[in-house]
Amino acid sequence: MADSNITKKALAQALRELMGETPFEKINVAQICEKCGMNCKSFYYHFKDKYDLVNWIFDTDFIRLMSNWPPDDEWGFIERLCHYFYDNRSFYRRALMVCGQNSFSEHFREFIHPLLKDRMQAVSGRDDIHPMCIDFMTDAFECALIRWLTDKNCMPADQFIQIFRTLIEETALDVCRHMDAFNQPTVSPSETPSSKSAPGHSEIH
Repeated sequence: MADSNITKKALAQALRELMGETPFEKINVAQICEKCGMNCKSFYYHFKDKYDLVNWIFDTDFIRLMSNWPPDDEWGFIERLCHYFYDNRSFYRRALMVCGQNSFSEHFREFIHPLLKDRMQAVSGRDDIHPMCIDFMTDAFECALIRWLTDKNCMPADQFIQIFRTLIEETALDVCRHMDAFNQPTVSPSETPSSKSAPGHSEIH
């Protein structure tokens, strides 16, 4: 197990260094292996492809970062996530720009979706938020994160967190107000008071 982790970490470090000078889409497995003095067979023993390696880097770093963190503190979880991305923005601004099957952006979306769902439910005090609303907020967070990290004048993490927290909490409350409106029983035109005959009077034919 120790040797396996050493190999994975060496490949991860090689990819990090390559991504500091080369766009991710132009990096291949052979270059990663050459960078750390390994062969491709060793790479494919541990990872399916370079996308799998990026996902492993994120998963490993974040599991270590979040060890002993209270599982019910969704917002604290998101705050740490943002600080982590800010501290490693030179790497993730490139990783998040890659889209498509097996990409890190897809992997991250699957990761953040349940966290945002829990946060919106906690803020609103209800668990019947429509899935489309959670999907919308997940897409919004991912897009905001990419814009933030790729901005040459990238604002500090605390500032980004403050803005996004306001957005997600106000959105959650607004969604609930609209849901309550949608759930109100509708009254058909034939049931409105103006459409009924006045008491004591019959309709004239």
